Amino acid sequence: MRLVILGGGESGIGTAILGKKKGYDVFVSDFGKIKENYKEVLIINEIAWEEEKHTEDLILNADLVMKSPGIPEKSPIVKKLIEKGIPVLSEIEFAAPYTNATIIGITGSNGKTTTTMLAYHLLKSAGLNVGLGGNIGKSFAWQVADNDYESYVLELSSFQLDGIVNFKPHIAIITNISPDHLDRYDYKYENYIDSKFRITMNQTEDDYLIYDADDEAIAEWFKTHTTKAKLIPFSLTKTFSEGAYIKNNKMEISINQEEFTMDTEHIALEGKHNMKNAMAATSVAKLMQIRKSTIRESLSNFQGVEHRLEKVLKIQNVQYINDSKATNVNATFFALDSMNTPTVWIVGGVDKGNDYNELMSLVREKVKAIICLGVDNKKIIDAFGNVVDMMVEVDNMNDAVRMAQRLTEKGDTVLLSPACASFDLFENYEDRGNQFKQAVKNL
Repeated sequence: MRLVILGGGESGIGTAILGKKKGYDVFVSDFGKIKENYKEVLIINEIAWEEEKHTEDLILNADLVMKSPGIPEKSPIVKKLIEKGIPVLSEIEFAAPYTNATIIGITGSNGKTTTTMLAYHLLKSAGLNVGLGGNIGKSFAWQVADNDYESYVLELSSFQLDGIVNFKPHIAIITNISPDHLDRYDYKYENYIDSKFRITMNQTEDDYLIYDADDEAIAEWFKTHTTKAKLIPFSLTKTFSEGAYIKNNKMEISINQEEFTMDTEHIALEGKHNMKNAMAATSVAKLMQIRKSTIRESLSNFQGVEHRLEKVLKIQNVQYINDSKATNVNATFFALDSMNTPTVWIVGGVDKGNDYNELMSLVREKVKAIICLGVDNKKIIDAFGNVVDMMVEVDNMNDAVRMAQRLTEKGDTVLLSPACASFDLFENYEDRGNQFKQAVKNL
C-alpha cells in the first residue's frame, strides 16, 4: 500500500512515522521547504521525501493520501487526486483506527486551545495516562506511533475535520462558531458551520456532544440537523437539568445524575468566555469520572495559554496584555469585553473578511487609542476613525509598543489583540506575540 503525504510539517511527519510503522510504502511531498529537524527524522526513518515541488508521477500512484490541513481542497494536485478517486484523508482520520484510546475532540472558532489545554490539565492532574495533540503540540499520528496513551485530548480545526470519514470522538466539544477562514469555504458561513459539526457526524448514542447553548450558529444548526450523541449544553444565561451553567456566581454542572458546583471566583481563568471554556472542560472531567476535589484544585491552579490574554508586565502602573492568538473579530470581542480600564488597542494584520461593527460598542466604551499594526489598515481606519480620539499606523512591533507607552497614563492597559492573521509582518501569531513581549521588556 502506497501512502503519499502532502505537507512535511508536524502532522505530515507524524503520519509518515505511523505509516512506516504500519507497513506502508511512504512518500512525503512538500511544495515548500521542509524544516531541517523534520528532514532528519525522515532520513533516520528511511522515508522518501521531496521539497519545493509535487512530482505528479510519485503522487498520483498513491493508494491513500494524507494532506496537511493547511493545503486547500482547491490546490491542483489535490483536485487531480480526487478526480482519480484516490482517498484524501486528514492525519486524524488516518491515525484514529490505530488506537483504542478514548478520544476527546474539541473544535470551535475561539476558545478551543484554552478548552483543550484545560481539559488535558484536568485529566493529567487526576493521574490519567493522557496525550495532547491535534492542532497543538506533537502530532496525534506521531503519538499513536510512539506512545500508548489511554486517552487523547485533541484540538481539531475545521480543516482537519474536512478530511474525516469514519473518525468519531467519544466526547466532542464545539466551543462556539463565528465567521472565520471563510476564504476556504467559498465565503459561505453555512459551509464553515457544517464543517465544524462534522465532529459529531459519526457519534452514536454512547457518545457525548458538549456545546455552547448561547451560540446562534449552533442553535440554527440544531433546528435542521440532529446528532445521535447525548447532548450536554453549557450557558451563561440558561439553566439545565442536564448540562452546565453559571448561577449566582457558581458554576453548576449536572451530568448523569451527578452534580458538581464551584464558586467562579476560585477559577483561575478570568472573563465570561473563560467561564464557558471552564464549563466545557469540566464537563469532560465529569464524564471521565474525575473526583470533584481534583477538578476544583485543577481549575484553581490552571495557568492559561500563551498568547491568549497573557499578562506580560506592568510598567509604570500600565498593564501590557498579549492576546496575539486573537486572529478574528470574535476573539478580540472577548478580549475587549474583559478590559476594565482605559485601553490602548493594537490591532491589524491580514483580514479574513472581518466585520468590525461587532466591536463598535466595546471600542466606544473602553478604547482610548488605536494603533494599527498591518500592511493595509484601511478597513480598521474606516471603521473606528471617528470613534476614538487617537489613531496611529505603524509597521513593526517595536514602534507599536513604544507608541502605546506614549499614549498611556497610570491605570491604563495596552492590549495586543489583532483580530487578524499575522502573515503580513510576522511568521505566525506566536512570532507576533513573542515580538510584543520582547518589545515590552525592552521599554
